[in-house]
Amino acid sequence: MKVYEYQAKQLLDKNGIRVPRGDVASTPDEAASVARELGGSAWVIKAQIYAGGRRAGHFVGNQEAEGGIRFVDSLADVRNTAQEMLGHVLITDQTGPAGRTVNRLYVEQVCEVQRELYLGMLVDRRTSRVTLIALAEGGVNIESITSRSPESVLKLAIDPLEGLQQDAAREIAAALELTDEQTDETVRVMLVMYAMFMNLDASLIEINPLGITAAGTLIALDATLTFDDNAMFRHEDIQSLHDDELRWGELDAAQHGLNYVKLDGNIGCLASGAGLALATLDAVKFYGGEPANFLDVPPAVEFERVKYAFGLILSDPGVEAILVNVFGGGIMRCDTIADGIILAAREFPVRVPLIVRLAGINADSARDRLRDSGLVITFAEGFADAAEKVVKAATEARLSAQRKWWQRVQGLLTRKD
Repeated sequence: MKVYEYQAKQLLDKNGIRVPRGDVASTPDEAASVARELGGSAWVIKAQIYAGGRRAGHFVGNQEAEGGIRFVDSLADVRNTAQEMLGHVLITDQTGPAGRTVNRLYVEQVCEVQRELYLGMLVDRRTSRVTLIALAEGGVNIESITSRSPESVLKLAIDPLEGLQQDAAREIAAALELTDEQTDETVRVMLVMYAMFMNLDASLIEINPLGITAAGTLIALDATLTFDDNAMFRHEDIQSLHDDELRWGELDAAQHGLNYVKLDGNIGCLASGAGLALATLDAVKFYGGEPANFLDVPPAVEFERVKYAFGLILSDPGVEAILVNVFGGGIMRCDTIADGIILAAREFPVRVPLIVRLAGINADSARDRLRDSGLVITFAEGFADAAEKVVKAATEARLSAQRKWWQRVQGLLTRKD
């Protein structure tokens, strides 16, 4: 689960890490009002989306436009900049070509800093430990810095039984070539980050850049926080921070206990288990198709949840064919999947090709139920067969739609009034 920059900064501030003064706005007038209340003569306007690389990004339809982070020095410029950004699609390296619509801005006082650092904390899958990462440089070119000088990346794998020890944090801070006072403050920030990481069930905390002001104080100029979805039942206050920028269906799916990620393709995919779901996406791509989603149905599932999952795919207007790929093993039963599909089809008519591959517990009876339901289904015998058939069906469906569209155009062109 992700939060916006302004929400991440609120959490940092709440836990004692300094952040610049700022507030969120959703209209140009609100942005100007925030700037007026903050005072001063210079502000930074930041697009709030769930993606990084905003400063180097561009808005759809204007490749030359400034990015999603802009510095302004008058209230008129605050309002005009907000007008240019709100409601428009921002594309960055992390959004993909579809971009993200900017629905809110963060207006912040400009802070004069003499130096920028990088501090991050994440779970390193190779060591299975929370790992502290620090660099003596920070800012927008962090990726190029790490690729150019990998030896400059300082890492500390934290023992889960001991936690982050002050002496170990001080060794990392000392390598950043700071003054004694700055080293002490950096150690404090590291310890706070670790406490937040553990107490909030975070999966990533990143402060980039961590600025050092002329007075020698540290201030988080930008921040990224993500959290473990599976632990959010313990943190209702954080879960409530999520909003409607989640792509189509993702928030509803999460509330129903499903792992759903909207993708940009046209083939809806439903599979049993995360591993099979990922393999299904790979198979669809291998045969030339584009998945419309990742969706895995957990093993211990009732048919009502399967009904919702299948209905979610049917409700996606971009889906032109559907692949159901299920292996019934352990507590997963194929007939549960079949019952859910049948119930969903009663509420959401299946108007696209449906390819089903069932294997394992009760697969034969599940196929019989689906055949008796009256649904038009193409059954697949194996994994590869299922992927190949759904890609072919989606291609034919798209070509058919294009032919019908062209026939309507021709009819309009030849019609005599």
